[in-house]
Amino acid sequence: MASSTSMAAKHLASAALRLPPLPSTSDLVKLYKLRAIKQLSQNFLMDAKLTSKIVRSCGRVRRCHVCEVGPGPGSITRSILEQGAEHLTVIEKDPRFLPLLELLQEACGKRLDVQLGDVMTYNMEKLFPEDLAQPWDGQLPKIHLIGNLPFNIATPLIIRWLKDISLQQNAWRYGRVRMTLTFQREVAERMIALPGGPQRCRLSIMCQNWCTVDHKFTIPGRAFVPKPDVDVGVVHFVPRIEPQIPLDFWLVEKVIRCVFSFRQKYSKRGASLLFPLSIREEMVKKMYTVGDVDPTLKPYELTVPEFNRLCHAYAAMVERTPSLARFNAREQKLSICDFDNLLEYEGQTS
Repeated sequence: MASSTSMAAKHLASAALRLPPLPSTSDLVKLYKLRAIKQLSQNFLMDAKLTSKIVRSCGRVRRCHVCEVGPGPGSITRSILEQGAEHLTVIEKDPRFLPLLELLQEACGKRLDVQLGDVMTYNMEKLFPEDLAQPWDGQLPKIHLIGNLPFNIATPLIIRWLKDISLQQNAWRYGRVRMTLTFQREVAERMIALPGGPQRCRLSIMCQNWCTVDHKFTIPGRAFVPKPDVDVGVVHFVPRIEPQIPLDFWLVEKVIRCVFSFRQKYSKRGASLLFPLSIREEMVKKMYTVGDVDPTLKPYELTVPEFNRLCHAYAAMVERTPSLARFNAREQKLSICDFDNLLEYEGQTS
């Protein structure tokens, strides 16, 4: 008797998670006369099999809290709800999609919350229940971030979120929250690229330093409306307990950015941008000697451990000469003369 009661309860619970019959997303897009806006890099994914595959690639979302960024007409939103998410918050910038999302909200009751906002500036620090928070070195929280991102914001957004991961802020105040996001296939391939590969770049090091990165699968461009000129990669990120380069985000990003400034040159050529002309040759040589890195390697040939040693060598230099942190050869916010005067002043007062 107890067993049959338990089975009945599970059946009722599963039924409560299922969506009632609704018009297809494609039909609703036609009904509301919605068109993708090219300037916003919008491409709709209507195929329910593919949206379900994206959600399954996140891992188990059943009984989890999910935030979907850029839901658009709600195709992936439906798959998240149908796969049993306990609660889903969607963040959408384009108000044209609100009627479609509100229709889903009415169909699933309190399980869906619709927020109108820009994910580039949206703060998720109070978005989830406090009891979901986990210690950073503990289990992964039952929280997922999912998004079919517009191409024009995808890379800037992941860089911003990597910074938030490094500071354990925003959604990562709750612990090592997982992300499953879409990118142009070429960008997805860069994120997982190994040393020496043609796709190895700044983004490879940044992503692999703070997360384990898995390119789950590729969606052909023809699956989207309108069809983009490129295929789309689905990428899964899990924040690392400890980054491979355990230093401040700004310092790591600065070293990697400078080194990759001249991709086909020796890596020391880009690293020279970290220092003013008057001491450039001496400081670059010292940085590579202390870091025990071959200065004639190309940037894309360097491993993350080699970047780690270069970053630590540069951090030691910054500690001795704090004004180095402010030097930026590209932006030239501080002139060479002013910088040399600061170096001279620091040398006199140290």
